[in-house]
Amino acid sequence: MSQKENDSPGKNSTEEQEPVKVMLADDDSEDQELFQEALEKTGTNAEVTVVNNGQELMDNLKDPDQENPDIIFLDVNMPVKDGKKALKEIKKDEELREIPTVILSTSDNDKDVRETFEAGANLYIRKPNSFKVFTLLLKKVFSFHWAGSLLRPVWRHFFISEKSITDENHR
Repeated sequence: MSQKENDSPGKNSTEEQEPVKVMLADDDSEDQELFQEALEKTGTNAEVTVVNNGQELMDNLKDPDQENPDIIFLDVNMPVKDGKKALKEIKKDEELREIPTVILSTSDNDKDVRETFEAGANLYIRKPNSFKVFTLLLKKVFSFHWAGSLLRPVWRHFFISEKSITDENHR
């Protein structure tokens, strides 16, 4: 990642910062659009590249003419190559493994959550039903200090959902 160690993707500052390079791998066009609208609503200065499956993601990441993203959002259930297979490839690759990878999925299946944690994902977000909550979740993601998070996520903070974000806001 090209940012200073204590910076987080999307962190606001008085200086003009380069946009955060975001890669979204999701096969659902409505979810792609929702993600981009929610991200825009957070005020994060970002450039989003969208791919439709894990194979397109890996092709893009391996393309020497493409700059690597600062963060990857990855759906679990996609055609051609699913998110779990793509995640394993990313985390085995010396050039890619340190890119923060956030699972963004409708699945809250314990097996999916556990497998992606063990494969090296940095965070697992269950796609919320509410646009407002989705925006809050993305704000939270872009407020993390990713350099510290890369060491290894803590299991109890790995999975966040609409319930966890609304519970947090009512404290």
